Amino acid sequence: MEPHSPEPIARECVEGYLFAEPPLELLVFRRPPARGRIWVPVSGKVEAGDSDFPAALCRELEEETGRRTRPEELIDLDWHVPFRADNGETWRLHAFALRVPRSFAPQLSAEHEAAEWVSAEEAVRRLHFEDNRAAVLRLRDRHL
Repeated sequence: MEPHSPEPIARECVEGYLFAEPPLELLVFRRPPARGRIWVPVSGKVEAGDSDFPAALCRELEEETGRRTRPEELIDLDWHVPFRADNGETWRLHAFALRVPRSFAPQLSAEHEAAEWVSAEEAVRRLHFEDNRAAVLRLRDRHL
């Protein structure tokens, strides 16, 4: 019997946890009612024109928040999470933390109806997906 081989990854995605410190706070985003009104980080699919995952994340950051300048710091959280997409394919998320000034006020796209700076503990309570909560804990543990 052949060993089970993992399903191929059909699509790469990125997610970014915008943070400021001290104290550690994260900027979280709420989806509109049509998208469940859940709290999420900046996220999106890697496109063909993106040179790498950080470039894809910076593009998503601009699309979702209006921020055109690169973050003060971009940290790879070494968090790569496969998940089942709505179409049944296996996609994979790559998580990053992006340091931005606490004064940053996003210009929300249609993807979000609200954004709020919250503590890491509050972000863990609000974020909808388990992998999002785990990524915040990874960031918090690196900044203790």
